[in-house]
Amino acid sequence: MPDTPAADASQLLHLVIGGELRHLDAPVFRDLSKVEFVGAYGSYAEARQAWKARAQATVDNAHMRFFILHAHRMIDPRGDAA
Repeated sequence: MPDTPAADASQLLHLVIGGELRHLDAPVFRDLSKVEFVGAYGSYAEARQAWKARAQATVDNAHMRFFILHAHRMIDPRGDAA
């Protein structure tokens, strides 16, 4: 995909992370040093595909959870300059 303003406008950054939780009722990781960064993706569809693959690979461990973070909602590069 070319590096153009139109291409940038369609990119919505999503991060996929996961790890073992302390308890099943809250998203609190057992050991933050072992949180896995699966990847950064330019669309929700790409992130969901990666999330699903990683979650299915760890299905035998009930405490393992993977999450899609909508990073595009958390960052505002224009606001950083203020």
